[in-house]
Amino acid sequence: MYTIKEVAQKMEVSEHTLRFWAKCGFFPFIKRNENNIRQFSDSDLEWVKIVKCLRSVGTENKAIKKYIDLCIIGDSTIQERYDIILKTKQKALTQMEDLKKQLEVLNYKEKFYQNLIKHNLKDSWNPMNKTTPEEAAV
Repeated sequence: MYTIKEVAQKMEVSEHTLRFWAKCGFFPFIKRNENNIRQFSDSDLEWVKIVKCLRSVGTENKAIKKYIDLCIIGDSTIQERYDIILKTKQKALTQMEDLKKQLEVLNYKEKFYQNLIKHNLKDSWNPMNKTTPEEAAV
């Protein structure tokens, strides 16, 4: 059994986030000890893993709770859970494409600034370098 602090370290999620997720009902089987402290089992860590995955791509809490509830219902919901996973995967792929585009811009800007630094140039794209003396005085 693991404490919330141990789970937070192990799963790289804040204790606050884990408590919030627990209150949302995302970990339906966690137990509490005699001091009312949450105790996570290895099985509970699997719930944390899927919740973390779903949240990382922006899945809403309501949809995560639905997924958890479907898991609890059992095998009759496999198709529905599969559909949720496919939808989430597509969302993640779209986000990856968006991140690739952003990375291209950042790579371009990195080279641009490296060139400025290397050749001791002014940044001609910076609007501040395009002001006239009259504009600067205002």
